[in-house]
Amino acid sequence: MNRKRTCCLLFGVCLWTTQLAPVLQAEPPAVCVFKDGEAQIVEPFNDPDLWIRHDLWVETSFDSDGDGRLDRMHVDVTRPRQTDSEGLKLPVIYETSPYYSGVGENEDDYFWNPRHELGETPPARQHFPQPELRTNRPIISKSLTKEWVPRGFIVVHSSSPGTGLSQGCPTVGGDNESLAPKAVIDWLCGRAQGFTSPDGDETVEAFWSTGKVGMTGTSYNGTLPLAAATTGVDGLEVIIPVAPNTSYYHYYRSNGLVRHPYGYMGEDIDFLYDFIHSSTQQRDYCDCEVRDKQMLTQQDRVSGDYNSFWEGRDYLHDLGPMKAALLMAHGFNDWNVVPEHSYRIYDAVKKKGLAAQIYYHQGGHGGPPPLSMLNRWFSHYLYGIENGVPTGPKAWIVRENDKPEEPTAYDDFPNPAASPVTLYLHGKAPERGRLSVSPPADSPIPTETLTDNFSFSGSALAQAEWTEHRLIYVTEKLKSPVHISGLSKIRISLACDRPAANLSIWLVSLPWKDSTHGRPAKITDNLITRGWADPQNHRSLTESEPLEPGKFYSLEFELQPDDQIIPAGQQIGLMIFSSDKDFTLWPTPGTRLTVDLSETQLDLPIVGGESAWRKAFAEIP
Repeated sequence: MNRKRTCCLLFGVCLWTTQLAPVLQAEPPAVCVFKDGEAQIVEPFNDPDLWIRHDLWVETSFDSDGDGRLDRMHVDVTRPRQTDSEGLKLPVIYETSPYYSGVGENEDDYFWNPRHELGETPPARQHFPQPELRTNRPIISKSLTKEWVPRGFIVVHSSSPGTGLSQGCPTVGGDNESLAPKAVIDWLCGRAQGFTSPDGDETVEAFWSTGKVGMTGTSYNGTLPLAAATTGVDGLEVIIPVAPNTSYYHYYRSNGLVRHPYGYMGEDIDFLYDFIHSSTQQRDYCDCEVRDKQMLTQQDRVSGDYNSFWEGRDYLHDLGPMKAALLMAHGFNDWNVVPEHSYRIYDAVKKKGLAAQIYYHQGGHGGPPPLSMLNRWFSHYLYGIENGVPTGPKAWIVRENDKPEEPTAYDDFPNPAASPVTLYLHGKAPERGRLSVSPPADSPIPTETLTDNFSFSGSALAQAEWTEHRLIYVTEKLKSPVHISGLSKIRISLACDRPAANLSIWLVSLPWKDSTHGRPAKITDNLITRGWADPQNHRSLTESEPLEPGKFYSLEFELQPDDQIIPAGQQIGLMIFSSDKDFTLWPTPGTRLTVDLSETQLDLPIVGGESAWRKAFAEIP
């Protein structure tokens, strides 16, 4: 008998009822259960051996590989058997990625060489051989399945354009990477066609989908939910990006400076293209049209300026159509995809009036929100469960030494109680100078000079008591903790003896710790935040100009966002240096930078403002 089932939400339970005459069944129909606002594991859904798994190809709206046919994306589906046996319709949690089917190996052999002079054309790099294509049909990935299928969700994956068995070209932030997941969501909502093969005509329908979709993922996989949301596609109700790259300029450049992601010295956007390009189809066309004609000619590793190529890969400019709710997650010590990536999007989406919250932790790259938080968001937006999302606090921050699943709630980030405290520099180079709310009283106010040398790491320079390779200015010891929340800003006036120089800024906590809570200390135990800039871009991010040796230039820029409580007994230090060994290019040592202390200040966002700052240095009775 042809039976049709519909879902009716009642008292937080998804009850499945028969519209025709009742029929005796061996077991009762599956019931989706919610408790305390969260989807619970349902035993009839909890047997992976009974899950239905299949793959297909969804047709997109673009032809990015120039073969005259619309590209098709490879998609897999994992769903409870009740979506067949009982006609059950369920919402979808969807993750898409360029990494599922293989990536380049021995990557150190294919990075750009950072060892060259600033402003010079770098030596060419060698391209990856084609990554080995790994496929295991019908399963593209098993991520998310064990968490969500037992709770009454269908899990879908897809490979990005030009990767795995998906057609097209990888563009690393190009429009097709937004339109590809849009096509998959359109198919899940009955608006696009799916096929059993990449070239055939036999169609597949998502008859088991309610038409409500949530997306999540980490890093590149976290970028793509945002990319999909910028299309305004109907049916995408919520996205939860974790450590997403929201602007490829901000990933590979910083305020005009050529900068590399931590741990991947010499990576640039053309490298990432080669790294993920695992598809065997139309490779020559893609390499020529995308990598060679676009990336290699427009990424500009000489000046580092912002241009239309980078603008087209910045999702901040594409938020107009977005209507999905947003929960972002990031680590304050993520120096691969730096923490500004999530903050800039969260801030803009919030200003659009969309539902938005942010979860920050004190760790590095990755780190999703607690499963309970994810569950509540998916349950609310995909099932309509009234569980308090997204009302309440806007920011959830894991405090120092707390567990990731135990964040502290705040009204927002930056903390609304924070306000900038302006700090001034008192010189004592090559030793440690002072950092104070009082301007220097010296007349005339001195300048201080450092000599660039990329051979010394930032951590070594911060720990040094005496060195000519950095300038450092340190507060008195804190008598009580001080809470930093938001974006620190540096205003600096400097001169250089060459036409170009790197500029690096670190904010550190001293003295340098050898251990923390019984474990060896990491650099992140001492690093508060940092930033980089190219003095040649002091006027404009889009047009750099050679520096006139000996002439002073003023520039201003923000450091990476942070929320950190500096404990009593520590000192806060501002370090100014040139080449940052783990991030910038490595010019020949010897460039000299001179800083005018009278025109250089640091604005530090302190919860409680200047009164809290002064109190932190007062003697405690």
